[in-house]
Amino acid sequence: MNLALAVQAATQSTVQLVVHAADPIKPASSDAQLIIAAVVGIAVIITLITWLRVHPFLALAIGAVGVGVGAGLAPSAAVTSFSTGFGATMASVGILVGFGAMFGKLLADSGGADRIVDSLVSRSTTRTLPWVMALIGGLIGLPMFFEVGLVLLIPVIILVARRSGLSLIRIAIPALAGLSVMHGLVPPHPGPLVAVTTLGANLGLTLAIGVLIAIPTVIIAGPVFSKFAARWVDVPVPALFLTTADTGEVTHTKRPSFFVTLCGILLPVVLMLARSIADALAPGSTAPLNAALDFLGTPMIALGLAVIYAMIFFARGGGMTRAAVSTSLSASLPPIAGILLIVGAGGGFKQVLIDTGIGTVIANAVAGSSVSILLLAWFVAALIRVATGSATVATVTAAGILAPVAATLGATDVSLMVLAIGAGSLFLSHVNDAGFWLVKEYLGTTVGQTLKTWTIMECLISVTGLAGVLLLNIVI
Repeated sequence: MNLALAVQAATQSTVQLVVHAADPIKPASSDAQLIIAAVVGIAVIITLITWLRVHPFLALAIGAVGVGVGAGLAPSAAVTSFSTGFGATMASVGILVGFGAMFGKLLADSGGADRIVDSLVSRSTTRTLPWVMALIGGLIGLPMFFEVGLVLLIPVIILVARRSGLSLIRIAIPALAGLSVMHGLVPPHPGPLVAVTTLGANLGLTLAIGVLIAIPTVIIAGPVFSKFAARWVDVPVPALFLTTADTGEVTHTKRPSFFVTLCGILLPVVLMLARSIADALAPGSTAPLNAALDFLGTPMIALGLAVIYAMIFFARGGGMTRAAVSTSLSASLPPIAGILLIVGAGGGFKQVLIDTGIGTVIANAVAGSSVSILLLAWFVAALIRVATGSATVATVTAAGILAPVAATLGATDVSLMVLAIGAGSLFLSHVNDAGFWLVKEYLGTTVGQTLKTWTIMECLISVTGLAGVLLLNIVI
């Protein structure tokens, strides 16, 4: 590892994996062999996941080592390359994923999430409720992983639909859109975060642009599209989550206040954005305020502080004992083990692409192409998403392939590439996506009805997100 690069990475306003050497890596074999190895390796990964139903972690590990050997590396060197990338990714991204899971679990267990929902819904009319549900989906989706957020949102969707009398689809689509957009476009979710790390993007800048693109995307794919989706699909509200009084409300004996909960959700976002703004206004400044923001806005510190905040204020407001807090924190980690392994394997695959020189060949090919790099990034991620059904696999694989290209771009363009990949990773959720089946079963829709609602919504998110990226690329 180049020491100068390591020092530079430590001071930049993002968490980076320092894996690029100072000089371009010498290709392990001919360009033709490298390209064939990469294509075959990706095909093997997709086949293992979609046809043989192999776990993405194992598929990525097999594919990465196979690409290394096929590209001309010695078997032991291919394994070492994969291990190096895996370890570097876990050392940075893994910590953040763990903190995010802990915070999300405390938010749910303390009743803080319910407080946010109840406070917003009680102040809404029937006309504004779909818009409020989109906001709820975004707020809950901001600190939580998609699967966790979905499990939390489904009872809310069903109870609100039952209480309001509105169509289930009219309520569900906006909430799911808010959740999905945050998952695909806004770090510190695992997918966008690993893309930020792999491509060396500025986390604060990516977060700010991601939120800017997310707002119109949620509006179009959520409240606006739900009007049409509710006409196409009319299903009754499932008889789930009924209380003895049949009020449709899930109550907590004690919950943190709305203000306390909202502050906890926004704390890491504000700290990371403040650091990015300070760096932009006074780059390299050693003033006390800049130094403090540089420390507090480091993603690991910002999320760690959010977890400590939740342990104190969520627990106190929710009436949780120390034992309950400990149990909640412990229970938050097992469900994300698979996500961590997939993200780590994606980092290993990326390192193999770099060490063989495949990335350099791809970068040179892209540099000589007239196709927009951002459009190419979206297309690669979308292709892998459709084939594997996993947004996370699509993001980490596309980011690994395009990492050498990002090294030649400016900070804003790299952040836009992260978001283009994130938008592509959400395209066309269908029967090979676990989220498709979760939504289908919870809402009680048929496969056809799910395709007409959830799948079209995901396509709208992906295409609208790409449009936002391309538009911003023109104006900034």
